[in-house]
Amino acid sequence: MADLLELFPADSGLDDDGTVLIGGCRADDLAAEFGTPVLVVAEDALRARAREYIDGMATRWPNSRVVFASKAFPCTAVQRVMVDEGLGLDVAGGGEILTALKAGVDPAQVVLHGNAKTDEEIRIAVEHRLGLVVVDNANDVDRLEATLPDGAAQDVLVRILPGVTADTHSHVLTGNEGSKFGLPEPAARPVIRRIERSPKLRMQGLHVHIGSQIMDLEPFTESVARVVRLGEFPVYDLGGGLGARYTWSDRPPAVADYLDAVAAAAREHLPADAQIIIEPGRSVVASTAVTLYRVVTVKPGAITFVAVDGGMGDNLEVALFGQRFEAGIVGRFSGSEAQRVTVVGRHCESGDVLVDATDLPSPTVGDLLAVPATGAYCYTMANNYNGTRRIPVVLARAGAARLVVRRETWDDLTARDVD
Repeated sequence: MADLLELFPADSGLDDDGTVLIGGCRADDLAAEFGTPVLVVAEDALRARAREYIDGMATRWPNSRVVFASKAFPCTAVQRVMVDEGLGLDVAGGGEILTALKAGVDPAQVVLHGNAKTDEEIRIAVEHRLGLVVVDNANDVDRLEATLPDGAAQDVLVRILPGVTADTHSHVLTGNEGSKFGLPEPAARPVIRRIERSPKLRMQGLHVHIGSQIMDLEPFTESVARVVRLGEFPVYDLGGGLGARYTWSDRPPAVADYLDAVAAAAREHLPADAQIIIEPGRSVVASTAVTLYRVVTVKPGAITFVAVDGGMGDNLEVALFGQRFEAGIVGRFSGSEAQRVTVVGRHCESGDVLVDATDLPSPTVGDLLAVPATGAYCYTMANNYNGTRRIPVVLARAGAARLVVRRETWDDLTARDVD
């Protein structure tokens, strides 16, 4: 457990009494001020990770863009940090478009995805003149042409299904045969020809994305080799998907190694003057946030259950696709009396498990529990199961913390009722 700090944001540390510091703020002070559960983002760590991507890509392929995959953490304040650091934003729905615009992004730096874009989302994209719309199917072409006024034109990419199967959970696999995303090569060709003939659409290039939480570089390079078979274009969006470290056993490739591999594949297969876009998400934000919980009950038995005041309402990744997390008691990450426990949530589901079979030193009701690496998809998939209120988000930096998303109120739970 002494090594748990390795999984915290890069600038974390321990205060003199062993209390963990997140963005220079004591975890117990954060819990006292904002309550629990609370999602704490170390802002400097977030900014550093964003710069690592944008600077690294610029040195390897000058004609490049990095767009943050907003779906990983579509909080306006997080999107604003990305914009501040020079990243564009990849959005996958109308709500993400609107929060991106509120965050101050240049619409020209927005890439819109989606396998089932609605008429309303297409209208929003056209009205705000988003830079690129990724065509996932022929119906996207129909909607765009019907929505764009005469004399207007929209730059588009066509999403290709490369038939590459990465070693990751099936729920986050998107480049394999049978995926709902993109078009296989035979189906893509007529869509590309149609766009090239369209008076309202400008065919800019191709898009490929093979999935998420990928720990091997080969699938990324293989997808580049596959996409080139459809011809040469000005733009190639190579997606994202690099894995993040959640546990001690995780060993994702370094960002530098990932960028080396992508740039090498681009030099081998793509036109030298093409613009390359990448869309990192999970690997940007996962390690930059920590969720703090309060222990509510400790139930000894064949399995000792340590239950906290949150769970699958604020972290659905475990129940959805078995993601492993680690946890520690604030103030005593290590101890001679550690016991094997399972950390569970407060929701009425047996699948509401946060950390299965972990060692905690003498867990007690009232303890503050920290779960690191919760920056990706936890906020995204937060829900109101059992009438739970969604938790706040706090940005911590240089010892100061600021609330950027408030905790829901009880009134919020009924605010949409009409009767």
